[in-house]
Amino acid sequence: MSVDHHAEHPTGISRWLFTTNHKDIGTLYLVFSFIMAIVGGIMSLVIRSELWQPGLQLVEPNFFNQMTTVHALVMIFGFAMPAFVGLANWMIPMMIGAPDMALPRMNNWSFWILPFAATLLIMSLFMPGGGPSGGWTIYPPLSVQGGIGVDFTLLAIHMLGISSILGSINIIATVLNMRAPGMTLMKMPMFAWTWLITAFLLIAAMPVLAGAVTMLITDRHFGTHFFDAAGGGDPVLFQHVFWFFGHPEVYILVLPAFGVFSQIIPTFSRKPLFGYASMVYATASIAFLSFIVWAHHMYTVGMPMAGELFFMYSTMLIAVPTGVKIFNWVSTMWRGSMTFETPMLWALGGVFTFAVGGFSGLMLAITPADFQYQDTYFVVAHFHYVIFGATIYGLFAAIYYWLPKWTGHLYNETLGKWHFWLTTIGINLTFFPQHFLGLAGMPRRIPDYALQFTEFNQWSTVGAFFTIASQLIFFFIAIRAMKGGAKATDQVWEGADGLEWTLSSPPPYHSFAVAPKVK
Repeated sequence: MSVDHHAEHPTGISRWLFTTNHKDIGTLYLVFSFIMAIVGGIMSLVIRSELWQPGLQLVEPNFFNQMTTVHALVMIFGFAMPAFVGLANWMIPMMIGAPDMALPRMNNWSFWILPFAATLLIMSLFMPGGGPSGGWTIYPPLSVQGGIGVDFTLLAIHMLGISSILGSINIIATVLNMRAPGMTLMKMPMFAWTWLITAFLLIAAMPVLAGAVTMLITDRHFGTHFFDAAGGGDPVLFQHVFWFFGHPEVYILVLPAFGVFSQIIPTFSRKPLFGYASMVYATASIAFLSFIVWAHHMYTVGMPMAGELFFMYSTMLIAVPTGVKIFNWVSTMWRGSMTFETPMLWALGGVFTFAVGGFSGLMLAITPADFQYQDTYFVVAHFHYVIFGATIYGLFAAIYYWLPKWTGHLYNETLGKWHFWLTTIGINLTFFPQHFLGLAGMPRRIPDYALQFTEFNQWSTVGAFFTIASQLIFFFIAIRAMKGGAKATDQVWEGADGLEWTLSSPPPYHSFAVAPKVK
């Protein structure tokens, strides 16, 4: 089918409802994800307000646990994952010289599942009996109890999983079939590589979660006893099935951000990425190893010593390819002509924050130590350092890096740096004290606590409000760049290399009328 690349693109509401253009769909994903970030952020402020001091202040304990559950699911499935799918939609065709995604109609469908799923998820809080109160891991027997709100949540998870699988199929089909002539796999940008590997991870992991959720639904409504000990089932079985999805899920969130760091650090170091091939192999190794470490979340269920040792050593092994990545990023910067524009600050801040989360992850990998840390605030601190450090920092780095290309306008560099530093102070103030709370024995997912934990909780609550307030700067920057401002050149950044920089800023509605040649 031939396309008139000079035709006017559609306008109005039908453009956004029926679009099959990868840039429009990428924009929809990003806008949706930031709406979800606001919803999840408000929930986190309710959680932290309740924890300002001991005793019960704002919300009833069961609602507190339900909101903690929905906060996590909204942030993971509503914010972090769709945001990176939005980046993939925007950038992968432009990076590999493709005119669009391989399956544009499916692309539209995979997005429009999301708003309905998110509505179900948030509505679960306000149904009779509320949503699941078992945390984002929805462990039975807690998740088998409860009213229709729990069913809303389980159905929403199914829908979100379907959306992710469709998006992944599209990315794999695009990367494998639509690269420009001359772009071999080993010439592909690292962001495209990390997303290709992530897409395979998603296709392998999401059906496992779907199976676990389906078994929960049949336990609730159809008289099965998969996870009911009284009926011959085993609640620990759910943990095995859930974490076989749950650990790869962490890398599904983290690997695309690693791809962003691998694009940005060479640009602002003005050097090629050090060890490109080893970066690709390290990414693939992390993806493979993520499937054989699931039970390190389950040391306390009573598994045999041999099992504990296997999962301890295999978990520590993931530190090797991760260390390779950090070594390569540092080596890329070594003796480079570095500058510290906003995208570079976010990339470096992300590498540092992720490293802190990685070290606390190694502590959690050690079986006898984990018996002390299990289900304490230490795990909450570790998880947020990893997810904030890689995913959220990577997302902001990518947006600041490509926003001038998307909009054709430069953003305010000074405000961008303010946003970075205030957010960095805020998240460290929020989550660093939680390491100490966990080491001192404060359990997670409780609305009340002993008196000795008050001070660190108050630091944490101040940090949460500070972090959320800092994001107002970002929304101001982004909206202002969309409305106008100084014009961006086609080659926005000195040192930027890749096919996307050969396009105009903003790029045409159909990126490549003629496939570019890659030398």
